[in-house]
Order: sequence, then C-alpha cells, then structure tokens
Amino acid sequence: MKHNPVNERIKRQYFIFLKDAKGQNSASIDGVAMALSRFEKYNGHKDFKRFHFEQAVGFKKYLAKQLNSNTNKPLSKATLNTTLRHLKVFFQWICLQPGYKSRLNYADMEYFNLSEKETRVANARREQRVPTIEQVEHVIESMPANTVVERRNRALIAFTLLTGARDAAIASFRLKHIDLDNQRVIHDAREVKVKFSKTFNTYFFPVSEQVVEIVIEWVEYLRSELLYGNDDPLFPKTTMRINGRQEFEVSGVGRECWSTAGPIRKVFKKAFADAGVEAFNPHSFRKTLVTLGEQVCKTPEEFKAWSQNLGHEQVLTTFTSYGEVQPQKQSEIFKELRTPKEEELNSIQQIAEAVAKEMRKQGNIFTG
Repeated sequence: MKHNPVNERIKRQYFIFLKDAKGQNSASIDGVAMALSRFEKYNGHKDFKRFHFEQAVGFKKYLAKQLNSNTNKPLSKATLNTTLRHLKVFFQWICLQPGYKSRLNYADMEYFNLSEKETRVANARREQRVPTIEQVEHVIESMPANTVVERRNRALIAFTLLTGARDAAIASFRLKHIDLDNQRVIHDAREVKVKFSKTFNTYFFPVSEQVVEIVIEWVEYLRSELLYGNDDPLFPKTTMRINGRQEFEVSGVGRECWSTAGPIRKVFKKAFADAGVEAFNPHSFRKTLVTLGEQVCKTPEEFKAWSQNLGHEQVLTTFTSYGEVQPQKQSEIFKELRTPKEEELNSIQQIAEAVAKEMRKQGNIFTG
C-alpha cells in the first residue's frame, strides 16, 4: 500500500492546523510531511490509530541506517532529531483528536526522543562558513555583464550583499520596493515574501561603492531601457525560446517574478564556481553583514540599528543566530588579550613607582 486514505485525511487536517493556527510556512510544513512520509514507509502505511511505542523504537533504528541521497552517508544527528521531533509533535496532536483519544497513549510519544547524548550532538553549534566581503566582491567583479541576464545576475548578488535580504524576499521584490533616493529597500509584507510577515525598511549597508553602483545601474536600466514600471519585478525571471535546432535557449527576461528562490540559489552557485571561490548560499551573506557590523559599530545603539536593518526585532537574535565570532577572529582576539598593551604597561609601571616612592618615605624599603 502506497498510502492510507484515513491517514491522509488526518494529515491534511494537521497541515491546515500548522498553517492557519500555528502560522507555519509551506517550507516548514513540507518538512513535517517528509517526516510523516518516512515513518509511513517504514510501518507500511498502517493506520495511525494502531500506533504503538514499539513502532517509534523500531523507526529510530531504521532511520539511523538510512543514507543521505546527496552524500551517500548516514543521516546526521540533526536530521534524525528534526524528523523525530516532527513525528512526536504530530502524534501528540492526534492524541487529542476525536477517534484517536481512546486509541493512543500520550506517553508513548516520548519514545520518539533521541538519547540525551545524541540530542546534544544534534543541537551542538558548529563553525559556520561565512564568506568574506572580499570574496563576495571578487565574485561580483568576475561576473560578466554583456547580456540582460548576466547584468541581472550580477546585480542580484550585489543587491544581496547591499541589503542582506532573504532569497524569498528578493524573488518577490518589485521596483516600487527599492528607494534609491533614500538608499533603502521596503520589505512590505503585503506584497513581499517576508519571514514572519513582518514589514520593515532595510537601508543599504556600508559596503563598497562599486556594489552600490551596480544595483543603481540595474534599476535605472530596467526603468529607462526596458521601460519597467513600479509593479514590475526587481529581478525578473528568465524567458526561454526554441531556436532553429528545436532546442530551448535563454532569450532574456520577462515581466514576472520568480515563484521560488530556487533560481536565485542556482545563480549564486554558478557565480561562485566560475570565480573559483567556495560556494555560499544567499543566506550566508546575512552572516557576513553581521560580522561587518561587529567591526564597524561602536555603540550599542549602532548595533541595534544594524540588527533592525536585518529585520531582527531583538538584537539578541543577531548575536545568538548570526553573531558567532569566527575561529580566526577568536584566535586574533585572544592573542591581543595575551599581549599586554603598551598603555597598560605604562600605567602599571607608574602605579608601582608611586607605591615604591611612598614606601621609601615611610622607611619600609631598605636598600644595600
């Protein structure tokens, strides 16, 4: 059996609950659906009403033996933990639904937990790969700009560095959302795919003037050359045509936004590969900008403004989720801490001389 009609109905109810009651987006719900699909594949699509804790125990063993389709290595502890957490929450929810209350034992859902050791491994913070400003600027400088698609792709990466916008938002921005006079981008949740549907302004981050100019030139090109209006996309999707060999080829750009962020990530992957630089995704640029903020912000108020510019309501979000000190920088800081500064030495020496002078006056120091 490839599916169970009864299970499909309760799953559909749960997905509606996640979307409309919990406010989760489609990507999060897809993750839950994947976890349930894995579990049903393991237990042969048995009715959820027949769930027993032994199924959870067996599924954990089964899942630990599965391989990642991309790396052909065992699934990571983080993946195991996320999958099992989705299942635990789902079964706890259906325990409260009519027709399931009397059939399921709420306490049995605890068997979806990993061991404490495995959970610590799954939740451990690891060194995050973050591109440097120099790497990103090198990639941008290496990108060709002969065709409209090439110009769009170059402006796309420059815009991501300039604003730190998430790829889903970038895919949905229209020309009316960029204000060149005030050097800002308007994340209007009514029209832009903004995380948590939060409206805010992002002012251009202080990166190189070359990056700014590339974005300005692109916007002016759209308006003056392609005659795009305010409601047209800031980064229009690629159009295709059939050539004389009956093959599809790129013909230019249209007047539609990308429906997903997938094409944006492909542009990033190709650009970094062509430039001979380790590949980074669009979201990693946000971490790059946080690193830059830690260097240039001199007061708490400045860093708070920097945090708000990334769309964070709480500055702690910036610190805890993005503001990790990179190992190389950590090493440099501690080298400086281990090296007494000249002014500190002078101050200590002055204090010591003053104390010695006072003790000599009191006859407490004897020489000879």
